[in-house]
Amino acid sequence: MATAAEIASAAGPMAPRPFRVVRRRRETADTWTLALDPVEGPPLEFVPGQFTMLYAFGIGEVPISICGERGGPLVHTVRAVGAVTEAICASKPGSVLGVRGPFGRGWPVDEALGMDLVLVAGGIGLPPLRPTLYEALRRREKYGDVVVLYGSRTPADLVYRREVERWRSRFDVGVDVTVDRGNVGVVPKLIATARFDPAAALAMICGPEIMMRFAAEALLDRGVLRDRIWVSMERDMKCGLGWCGHCQLGPTLICRDGPVYRWDEIAPLMEVREL
Repeated sequence: MATAAEIASAAGPMAPRPFRVVRRRRETADTWTLALDPVEGPPLEFVPGQFTMLYAFGIGEVPISICGERGGPLVHTVRAVGAVTEAICASKPGSVLGVRGPFGRGWPVDEALGMDLVLVAGGIGLPPLRPTLYEALRRREKYGDVVVLYGSRTPADLVYRREVERWRSRFDVGVDVTVDRGNVGVVPKLIATARFDPAAALAMICGPEIMMRFAAEALLDRGVLRDRIWVSMERDMKCGLGWCGHCQLGPTLICRDGPVYRWDEIAPLMEVREL
């Protein structure tokens, strides 16, 4: 008799694989972090920056970035903003969710070897960057300065607060945190005084698009090369495979060609006003 994992594999990439919730932690008033293990079969292999299509059975599925360490449980941090994400956030340990993926292009972690690594996150943009930081800390000697610049609208909107404090306590990581309180561009302003060498830096940005544009401009002003700035895009992804076209942005499909893009690739498309 075939296992659930074998049935899902035989059914193709559109069939979700069952994963059981093993841990659930509240991050903010509307955001939860879930750790998942496969009901059967091996753990999910992924690279930092990829996402899955996370399925609440009987309700629907949504794209969620993977935010845990490779080799451990599948970890997702989810904000409850609709029926599907509300159901996912309400899933208690023992509940079963469906997982498709992983999908997309990840962060250029290996390309940053030997360079200073600058991670810029706004709000819920920190989770997609967390696996990259885990990789950098695991191979800390292979990178130069490692800098994390993180901001949110209010202190109550900060995720991973205890973990961020642990990062700040390390002597080999620079962490700066700010609170927006409605002022656009606060996180990017941290870039001017952050400790890194622009000539030897690779930057990764994740957050609201307006924040990413300001951050990229601040990095360019600091002297970071355009082809060493990377961003993670978010669009209405439905299939994860580039089949349905919902996430099309100009000539690119975010789920297939992204969600991670080099700044000189994606900046011209971000400047086109939607009708």
